[in-house]
Amino acid sequence: MKLHAPRTYRLRRRALGLVSLLFKVAMVIFFLFPFYWMITTAFKTYGESIQFPPTLWPETFTPEAFADVWQRIDIPRYFKNSLLVALGVVVLQALFNIPAAYGFARYEFKGKKWMWALVMLAFMIPTQITFVPVYILFSKAKLLGTLWPQILPFAANAYGIFLMRQSFLQVPDELVEAARMDNASEMRILVRIMLPMCRSSIITAELFSFISTWNSYFWPLVMTNSDKVRPLTLAMQRLQDAHQGLEWPVLMAANSLLVLPVLLLFLLLSRQILSSFGYRGIK
Repeated sequence: MKLHAPRTYRLRRRALGLVSLLFKVAMVIFFLFPFYWMITTAFKTYGESIQFPPTLWPETFTPEAFADVWQRIDIPRYFKNSLLVALGVVVLQALFNIPAAYGFARYEFKGKKWMWALVMLAFMIPTQITFVPVYILFSKAKLLGTLWPQILPFAANAYGIFLMRQSFLQVPDELVEAARMDNASEMRILVRIMLPMCRSSIITAELFSFISTWNSYFWPLVMTNSDKVRPLTLAMQRLQDAHQGLEWPVLMAANSLLVLPVLLLFLLLSRQILSSFGYRGIK
């Protein structure tokens, strides 16, 4: 009986490993198939895109849908607007979120608990509630014809402050105290100790902000009044409305162009994202 126990254990372990592998493969297929379908449909002809049963690979591989998108909308202008807005939000959030998170993590000051409660309260306030007052504010400032209404309201982000604060709290106090004993300034401690050790969390927070801003639709729809400052998401929606949602290759080509920058960023920084949710520190 004792001789069969190790063999039974190995068989059970292999069976569990196989089940785990099959589950992982199924999840990968589940999440990647929509992207696969979007890209392959973009290279199909219109006739093939509406035929039933659908084809999993284009019978006639053609890039005409991408050329059609490029001709119908001014991709460079809309892409530039989206990029400037997303980068502007990321830069401003880095300037505001990092010092705020460092202060909440490493300092004790009067009203700290109330201020932190306000940051947490921001999680529960829907963005839609702020549409009207912010619109009126920027309208009176005569900034609706610029990119600022899409950037300034997101200069600080509650989630980013929370994530960075939790990361800063994981840095051992001994390192900070040792740096202070060496007469290091708070700015030097932040730049030379905190930022390198919490790099993954900072990159993750900034990446989430970039993705959220890049994919934003309702906010720029409300805050813009001309195509000169509208982002790529509004251009894609206008293209869909023009085609009444029927020309699937054109729509999928447009969505592929919209998703591509975000997808590339996510693939490049996926390791940083995973490591940001783990514990960092030394004993």
